Amino acid sequence: QLQFVESGGGLVQPGGSLRLSCAASGFTLGYYAIGWFRQAPGKGREGVSCILGSDGTTYYVDSVKGRFTISRDNAKNTVYLQMNSLKPEDTGVYYCAASPLYSWYWGQAPAAYGNWGQGTQVTVSS
Repeated sequence: QLQFVESGGGLVQPGGSLRLSCAASGFTLGYYAIGWFRQAPGKGREGVSCILGSDGTTYYVDSVKGRFTISRDNAKNTVYLQMNSLKPEDTGVYYCAASPLYSWYWGQAPAAYGNWGQGTQVTVSS
């Protein structure tokens, strides 16, 4: 069974950092694009970043460029999201999900991704 488990969320002050982990089971990262998404209260799910499991190419939404870094460890079947200089507007539930490489493109709607994890809450507040 294909499954993701997210962890690493929490409460942090503005300007702080968190590192999220997304552990995959039941499939190999190398054949997928792995995306991090977030959903703030009352809003839709927003794509934040993506990494290609094949070659590690990374993509970021403009609002997080220079602050967030996505990485992968294929041996551990895990994708990470290092979040620095956090802002209150980064608050939300963060999810990871996979999209097959053969049909993936940057900017795909969340509905094109599957195997969503349960999410991890990130709250940025003083």
